[in-house]
Amino acid sequence: MASQPTTKKPKSTWLNLAIDFGPLLVFFLAYRHFSPADATKDTYGAAFAVTRSTAAFMVATVIALVISKWKLGKIAPMLWLSAVLIIGFGALTVWLGDPDYIQMKPTGVYLLFAAILFGGLLRGKAMLRYLLEAAFEGLDQEGWLKLSRNWAVFFVMLAVGNEVLRHFYNKSNGGFETWLWIKVWGVTSLSFLFTFTQLPMLLRHGLTQEAKPEAEANPPHD
Repeated sequence: MASQPTTKKPKSTWLNLAIDFGPLLVFFLAYRHFSPADATKDTYGAAFAVTRSTAAFMVATVIALVISKWKLGKIAPMLWLSAVLIIGFGALTVWLGDPDYIQMKPTGVYLLFAAILFGGLLRGKAMLRYLLEAAFEGLDQEGWLKLSRNWAVFFVMLAVGNEVLRHFYNKSNGGFETWLWIKVWGVTSLSFLFTFTQLPMLLRHGLTQEAKPEAEANPPHD
């Protein structure tokens, strides 16, 4: 009797969003809960709130990894990279009690992604294709290279922007919450807006076409 073909687990857009942004939302809500009434005067209380919310952030990140593996059957490479940096910088924040490290984490994430993408471009490879996997089916190789280049530049801009914001909004002047608001809502909105600006280029490079066979889309190299 012929065995039934295995079916892939269906993709869930809402679940993906929850996995990607859930830990960040947990961090934001935890900080709101633990932060003192006046962070500008109670800098010790503000720092304590950051360490508590960072610990919650780390736990939520691990839970997101488990849910991704359980419900989606895999953990995306970008989620792995983000989790490693979140846990690394988060551990420093909790251990030393210094919120600066959690503010440095986004800069590290952006620069790491930019380095991966630029490194791939130097070798003629679109690393974004491996990170996003089948997110843009039908996109040709040239489109993937352009998309990787554009996102690499965007990540560098985000890293510079985060460092500027970190300088002006930190625990010393009671501006950590302002930085957090910009990080949660501003950067997320900018990322969605940037993604939409890429659509015309993606459409010109076959985004709406049928995905090519793997051998045709990725010819072997010597």
